[in-house]
Amino acid sequence: MNNPPKNGRHHVVVVGGGFAGVQCVKSLKSANVRITLIDQRNHHLFQPLLYQAATTILAPSEIAWPLRQLFRDNPDVTTIMARVTGVETSMCRVHLADGQSVTYDTLVLATGARHSYFGNDAWEAHAPGLKTLEDATAIRRKILTAFETAEKSEDPEVQRAHMTFAIIGAGPTGVELAGVIAELAHRILPREFRNIDTRKARVLLIEAGPELLAAYPEALSAYAKAAVSRLGVEVLLGQPVTACHADGIDMGETGISCKTIIWAAGVQASAAADWIGMDCDRAGRALVNPDLTAHEHDNVFVIGDTAAVSDKSGNPVPGIAPAAKQMGAYVAKVIRHRVEGTAPPVLFAYRHAGSLATLGRREAIADFGRLKMKGAIAWWVWGIAHIFFLIGARSRIAVAWSWLWSYVTGQNSARIITVADKSK
Repeated sequence: MNNPPKNGRHHVVVVGGGFAGVQCVKSLKSANVRITLIDQRNHHLFQPLLYQAATTILAPSEIAWPLRQLFRDNPDVTTIMARVTGVETSMCRVHLADGQSVTYDTLVLATGARHSYFGNDAWEAHAPGLKTLEDATAIRRKILTAFETAEKSEDPEVQRAHMTFAIIGAGPTGVELAGVIAELAHRILPREFRNIDTRKARVLLIEAGPELLAAYPEALSAYAKAAVSRLGVEVLLGQPVTACHADGIDMGETGISCKTIIWAAGVQASAAADWIGMDCDRAGRALVNPDLTAHEHDNVFVIGDTAAVSDKSGNPVPGIAPAAKQMGAYVAKVIRHRVEGTAPPVLFAYRHAGSLATLGRREAIADFGRLKMKGAIAWWVWGIAHIFFLIGARSRIAVAWSWLWSYVTGQNSARIITVADKSK
């Protein structure tokens, strides 16, 4: 698929339909460029709410939107569903898995991140992570099927193993997952089963470090620990997992029998940096120039979770949606100035808008620098902020309705088990 210039217009190729890539494309609207957006999936995913799709609060369709739908009113945008395997910078060419290629004048790599098992990749088979819709539906199936298996078993040991849930990693994703699973087991499901008491389920939140939500101030971290503990979560700090296997997990000499393990302990950037021969940090993120360009390739930008960027204090820019969107908007501005031949904007500067994390159905913590919030009011702020960032009025209404229903009735609506193998 060789794309020659059309009408002599500058061709921008964006690889990745996440927050950074989508924001870049949106910000280039009305610029004198044609754009090709490439992603191996056909949808944009609102990852901050992915854990809610995995834990029955939201349906997958409420947090994902077809990329073609997002840009159907912009004739300058062509969307390609394909997997990129490499970049040939000398020829300004992106190679696809099917053997075809796409040429570019400017390339934007926004390929995100994947799970990191810190060299123990074999653990992934037993401890899936949460990055895609497929991950979310698989984890939801695993959680709900665990209770169904326990219900039909007469062996107390089998019941205990299936009603033990281990979440490894106590960052925002791990804490949010643990809180919702605990509420599901202890508050929502008890009246629906006859042979088991789901309130006896164990939800383990395991962190190798000394505290959960380590990026938050100590007081908020301590509040979060107390809040999830009240929900029935067992918080195990300073205890690294040494093995994940079919029967459970090991922490040193201690083994815990459990059938549901969820990995939330680390991420690794995509292979995009390798495609263009860039130096990386320990997480595989490309070490970019201050204007987010690749070293020695000023027509290649690397943004989002794929890039290692520092803020004005020298601290790493966090891998969160607002940061990715800021990078996407900035790169679009640079491209627009280059095409128009005007002076480029100042170098990229990240503006931190705050950090939020939920602690179950009605509590959250929020850190806005000088202003710190916790409890119910932080939960409402969290909800409003996330609805604001959702794409489209229909999605905002759907998510708000699902949250309201769950809040008022104490029930989660998305508890359908889908079968992975249709032959079963």
